[in-house]
Amino acid sequence: MSEKTLADYDFEAGEVLLLDKPLTWTSFDVVRKVKNALRIKKIGHAGTLDPLATGLLILCTGKKTKEIDLIQAQEKEYTGTFRLGETTPSFDLETAVDMARPYAHLTNDEILAATLPFVGVIQQTPPLFSAVKIDGKRAYELARTGQEAEIKAKTVEIKTFELTRIALPEIDFRVVCSKGTYIRSLARDLGLALGCGAHLTRLVRTRIGAYRVEDAFSLEAIEAMRPPRAEGEARSRIERPRTAPNRAGLQYYAALQADALAAQHNQEANAGEAPAPPATSPD
Repeated sequence: MSEKTLADYDFEAGEVLLLDKPLTWTSFDVVRKVKNALRIKKIGHAGTLDPLATGLLILCTGKKTKEIDLIQAQEKEYTGTFRLGETTPSFDLETAVDMARPYAHLTNDEILAATLPFVGVIQQTPPLFSAVKIDGKRAYELARTGQEAEIKAKTVEIKTFELTRIALPEIDFRVVCSKGTYIRSLARDLGLALGCGAHLTRLVRTRIGAYRVEDAFSLEAIEAMRPPRAEGEARSRIERPRTAPNRAGLQYYAALQADALAAQHNQEANAGEAPAPPATSPD
């Protein structure tokens, strides 16, 4: 975590602030939260993270907002997990599984070999569930209303595609890539190459250029920096809760979480039940 405190920042003059984005928050949610908490007039983020991604989100304030494009253009590093054998329309957990195929026959060598064609300068098609604009509208707006649209492939560069764990159906990875690379699309394309389908289940952005998530503030730390309200100053409107998956359009993720929570409650309830008394025979 960064050792700088609020006293070290001059947000009006301009600062680059590193945040560790929590799960289910949109990048805009984080910007709004920080703007309200620290009373910053001019602020923006340098590179969107999906709601189901966590990790490094860079905020620029004041005159530093002029550097947003420069920061966004730097290479990025991600770690995460793909699940083989299942696909979803969004290529992650935002939408429900729509297809399942066998995967157990795949060997580690086959999986590793399938990653090789994706290293280098490649053509990649962004997901329909993305912020890509189509005829002036965001692609995810069309996707969530069931509309179909064609998204053109774009040139990206994947400098490193390393598998750090293979435990089928899950594989963990580390990717270093250029601006504009979609890791969800990489999951889809790897699944196609293996013939079994795949989707992204976990994603952490660990680095943008020389900026690292290890030096980032949590939102709790930012909240602790909030200046005291002046006497008579009205409270700001209620902030977005830490977990609001439905507001981010994450119905499937919300359902998965509800099922997991219900299973945990059932397990705890069963563990707490007293054992039945032993059967006795009549005298």
